[in-house]
Amino acid sequence: MSTLALVPPVQSVPPVQSVKAVKPSPRPRPSASPAEQAVAAAAALVEPIGLDELMELAELQTRVDRKYFVPADVFRRMIAQLAGELRVLDIDGKRTFGYESVYFDTPDLATYRAHVQRRRLRFKARTRTYTDSGLCMFEVKLTGARGETVKERVPHPEQHRAELTEGALEHLRTTLCRAYHQDLPAGMQPTLVTTYRRTTFVSRTGEARLTCDSGLRCLDLNHEVRDTGTHVLVESKSGGQGGSAADRILRELGVRPASVSKYCVAVAALHPELPSNPWRQTLQRYFQPLQAAAA
Repeated sequence: MSTLALVPPVQSVPPVQSVKAVKPSPRPRPSASPAEQAVAAAAALVEPIGLDELMELAELQTRVDRKYFVPADVFRRMIAQLAGELRVLDIDGKRTFGYESVYFDTPDLATYRAHVQRRRLRFKARTRTYTDSGLCMFEVKLTGARGETVKERVPHPEQHRAELTEGALEHLRTTLCRAYHQDLPAGMQPTLVTTYRRTTFVSRTGEARLTCDSGLRCLDLNHEVRDTGTHVLVESKSGGQGGSAADRILRELGVRPASVSKYCVAVAALHPELPSNPWRQTLQRYFQPLQAAAA
């Protein structure tokens, strides 16, 4: 296992640690949380679909996202109601997969601050590694003209997932120029890491997808924050403003969408000295207190 290491600090920068490499030595894994148990039980109710078929059916790189923190018991009920309409991603008999994201920002956290201030032209940049396979992508997430999420991604070498390679920088530069007529921000560097487990459901029509995350962990060199394990973070992704059947059922079950970004929540949790009003209640309700990172 490699460890987190500091990027040489810039004296004018707020006290935000950056990452040099990922995959710190983990703490001993506890028994499955209520959220993890609920996801596993729900996935067992649904017929499988392979990765190639899922991608052909529902790529959805441009979509409307709605995010929810769903109590474990409510999550089971939702999937039970939808089981006949969904299929679940299954690769070699596995239905839950590990994800690791390294996020990049400027020394003064310009992309984080743009989200705090709800600027229209905002973006996030990250590498995403599918830890079960080692596949790695560099992704730029943008906000479209109607508020939809647009994701532009290119392959990235897994061994350099904590680095902005020349190819990644060029992709970021080109994407920002084309979408926002913006220049590449100066000083983009790795800022923090998130890890979690994900199970993906897709509607049989391909018009909607549900990604269901548990075991979320946010960390930098000095600190880490974990979710409480009591709720599943569900992202409902659909191609239109009307939402999906899952959105309707969650409304009927009394669950409302939450304004949440893994990156922004992670920055706010790891650095409580920074402005974080949009995510303060999310941190209080769904995340454990800040603690020292595992050695």
